[in-house]
Amino acid sequence: MKKNVLSILLCVICCIAFGQEKLGNRLMPLPSVDIKTLGGSSINTKDLQNEGKPFIICFFATWCKPCMTELKNISDEYEDWQDETGVKIYAVSIDDSRSSGKVAPLVKGQGWDFEFLLDENSDFKRAMNVNDIPHTFVVDGEGNIVWQHASYAPGVEQEYINVVRNILSNSSQSKTE
Repeated sequence: MKKNVLSILLCVICCIAFGQEKLGNRLMPLPSVDIKTLGGSSINTKDLQNEGKPFIICFFATWCKPCMTELKNISDEYEDWQDETGVKIYAVSIDDSRSSGKVAPLVKGQGWDFEFLLDENSDFKRAMNVNDIPHTFVVDGEGNIVWQHASYAPGVEQEYINVVRNILSNSSQSKTE
């Protein structure tokens, strides 16, 4: 009897914990932090958007080899992703003020077509609780963080676009109901 009660209690605790984590991720809005564009203009992260469609935020640094691999692999797929889903990529450099000058030449040299932002003081990084890079977030069309992934392994970028597809599929289903 005691064993059954403990098993049921453990099951209930797990269900509550996992349910809250999923719900919490779905409702977490982007924080409000001022960062810079490559052109030097200030932008508030609350204003990041994609005309009501999902977008992806990738935290990276110029000195991070896995970050460079991730951005290159995303870039290889990006045009197809945009045609299919309309997704937008925001790549946020966490290079500090001493090394952030390397970002624009890198972007131009690679020919990457994302929107690049500079988080020189790591304010946005801290607000998003990013500890390791690369760290990628998928944000729904209403500005809520719905999914995140830290680190990089080849092929993981397919998870990013699958999450975007699921968001779009769920929103189109709810519009038809």
